[in-house]
Amino acid sequence: MLQEIFRPNAPRADRIGLAGNRPLQQPPVPAVQPISRALVSALIAQAGESGRRRINHNFHRSLEENPNRFLNVMLKDAYFTPHRHISPPKPEAFLVLEGSVLCVIFDDDGSIREVHKMGEGESYGVDVGEGIWHTIIVLSETAVCYEVKPGPYSAATDKEFAPWAPREGDPQANAYAAALKEKALVAVNRKKY
Repeated sequence: MLQEIFRPNAPRADRIGLAGNRPLQQPPVPAVQPISRALVSALIAQAGESGRRRINHNFHRSLEENPNRFLNVMLKDAYFTPHRHISPPKPEAFLVLEGSVLCVIFDDDGSIREVHKMGEGESYGVDVGEGIWHTIIVLSETAVCYEVKPGPYSAATDKEFAPWAPREGDPQANAYAAALKEKALVAVNRKKY
């Protein structure tokens, strides 16, 4: 049992989490966590089973930890509602480890300001400043990004979603995503926003 490894001198009931009504102790998060092919392959399989067509793998020990560090494993048809991190203001860095993605930067009215193609011979990533509207579009069948942003994470305040874009799950999201992808590809190829 894992608990026996971490508490070898405790009574057996304590070592395996059976003493009293205490919850089973979880092993600590390792201080060094490799980003291996096996991990990425397992995450790609999990993303394929997810209705969101993506999955995060956190490296931070808690949501309060600063910074938050994670892999975002995405499939081609994943949709990210354009958003910004403003309350509290937070920058966000994306490094593409596998695949190809676009990072689209918007003006406040939803018009495209910039498009950055990342991965597969393009730039490695982008650092998006605090309060900037952005989204990710996956171009390859799968993509793996290493992301870093300040903690703590709170689902209630982490993102402000763009009022001019449909939310994930909205019936209009697929049509919006397809039109945005087409515009973003034209923009990145012409470098005209």
